[in-house]
Amino acid sequence: MCGIAGFVAGEMGPSGETVLRRMVSTIGYRGPDEVGVHLDEFAALGHARLSIIDLAGGSQPMHNEDGSLWIVFNGEIFNYLELREELAGKGHTFATRSDTEVILHLFEDLGDACVLRLNGQWAFAIWDTRRRTLFLSRDRLGVRPLFFTWVHGTFVFGSEIKALFAYPGVGRELDLRALHEIFTFWHTLPPRTAFRNIFEVPPGQSATVTNGSVTIKPYWELDYAVPDRTPLDGEREEQRSSEELLALLEDATRLRLRSDVPVGAYLSGGLDSTFIAALAKQSGIARLTTFSVRFDEIELDEGAFQNEAVRYLGTEHREIRCTSEEIGRIFPQVIWHVEKPILRTAPAPLYLLSRLVRENGYKVVLTGEGSDEMLGGYDIFKEAKIRAFWAAQPASRLRPLLLRRLYPYMPQIQSQPPAYLRAFFHINRDDVRSPFFSHLPRWRLTSKLNCFFSDAVKAELAGYDPLAAMEALLPSAYSTWDPFARAQYLEARHLLPGYILSSQGDRVAMAHSVESRFPFLDHRIVEFASRLPPRLKINVLKEKYLLKRCAGRLVPPSVINRPKQPYRAPDARCFVGDAAHDYVDDLISPGQILHDGIFNPVAVQKLIRKARTGGMLGVGDNMAVVGILSTQLLIHSFIAHFDPGS
Repeated sequence: MCGIAGFVAGEMGPSGETVLRRMVSTIGYRGPDEVGVHLDEFAALGHARLSIIDLAGGSQPMHNEDGSLWIVFNGEIFNYLELREELAGKGHTFATRSDTEVILHLFEDLGDACVLRLNGQWAFAIWDTRRRTLFLSRDRLGVRPLFFTWVHGTFVFGSEIKALFAYPGVGRELDLRALHEIFTFWHTLPPRTAFRNIFEVPPGQSATVTNGSVTIKPYWELDYAVPDRTPLDGEREEQRSSEELLALLEDATRLRLRSDVPVGAYLSGGLDSTFIAALAKQSGIARLTTFSVRFDEIELDEGAFQNEAVRYLGTEHREIRCTSEEIGRIFPQVIWHVEKPILRTAPAPLYLLSRLVRENGYKVVLTGEGSDEMLGGYDIFKEAKIRAFWAAQPASRLRPLLLRRLYPYMPQIQSQPPAYLRAFFHINRDDVRSPFFSHLPRWRLTSKLNCFFSDAVKAELAGYDPLAAMEALLPSAYSTWDPFARAQYLEARHLLPGYILSSQGDRVAMAHSVESRFPFLDHRIVEFASRLPPRLKINVLKEKYLLKRCAGRLVPPSVINRPKQPYRAPDARCFVGDAAHDYVDDLISPGQILHDGIFNPVAVQKLIRKARTGGMLGVGDNMAVVGILSTQLLIHSFIAHFDPGS
């Protein structure tokens, strides 16, 4: 895992190497083990290396035998040994034992189509000196980031936006439409980013830069069309599917243990991470080290389940306790790394967790991310089923009981009277017809945060509809899929890469030079899961039905049968009262808010006063506090006072 940066210019100036090294040093924490650069008359490639595979021989930028191709690569190709053997059989010779060199030789054989053979997580750039063409690619699910821009005819790219900002002349300005999208969906719609004229290569797509232009094309897409097949009785189908899923997960985990350095695992106390840790031990790690986050707040802490999993699996365990005060203290660093506004503080504890991993001498961890999206674990999926039932049976007496069953971990829901619960999730006819039926409650709640925008920002955003922009990105077959599959698509295609794998994943892990690996996001598992009938993912309201079946003998029953509890962290209270830090007052003062021009100072002060006086803050209020503060931090760190060495 590493950081990459570079540019392709019409003509390389004398300061090219200085600029390139500055770009790479800006993201040096992604690869503290070694820095490498390559420049020719037209292209500059830079690399900050985190050594994991072929520690002695995997230096980058790397070239092929005759020097006609050069690559910089951020990621891991987990099936590189199999590909290497295949390529050697065709006559290719290798100078290293690295997965990087395998990509180069595969590109020699297949060109752009080489990415279809890769099982991994990647962002790479290959410079073809003969054709004067730059080929860039990003992995199928968007695990690894890849950004680009144009400035004065020069194409500039990098693993993080701050590397682009280190290139002379690249503008630093918020994209207000992106802000509108974040304050609706929690993420931007690719290729848009939080900054104007800074773009990302979307997940599952590749880009070719030649003759002063860039062409971006998809090579892979999620598809939830359930294939026709010979019907089996329910038990036989479940058994067959369970066995196939288990075999895929065993192999995905085995491949992701390939490393020349030790591999640890995150352990949240939930089914997904516990199952992955169990599979890692089964694959041959005699003494697995696991890492977890604890909270002082009882409603957030999962320590009892973490301890149960540790005892059952017999792992060497390390944990960190995360307080509201500490989240507030490190929040500016988190925003520096995630490079976008966020609406929850959840990335902050994971930032601290990756620091714990690194302090214990580990560079690589396995995680359980991706299971909820692929195998039906989120509340939003069950919520959509219940809302569809309510729409068909508006007078049903089951309505309050279903809502209590949906949110067992939320005492405020459990204590509400039946009249309130019957009114919850009011549904109209337009909702039922919407392609976004599953997500409308979430997006409507989040979009209320747009009321905090200043009049000038509201005027500029008038006429822009994020939902219409999202709808324009939907695949042509979307309307033919099962409603559950549509909900899955929105989570897996957008929220997963746009927030979970970025703000809660790559960015906070690589801040401490830690590589995360995701067995559930092996593309073979994603494709297998997409073909499963919905009832094997959510059976009535039993989430991850098939996964629980195949995890039975490897995971303690208390973990399998525990009520679903999403990962959460304290929000607004991290920035008020005893947890407050000086920067908060500075950034949300009426004068600063007015100066920066994004938010309405009166509305912001009213919200902050409510938080400070102990008023009851709802979900929307908490998101508003975090969203406003993170936006102000973004302006302060990247626009008003950008320092590449921060």
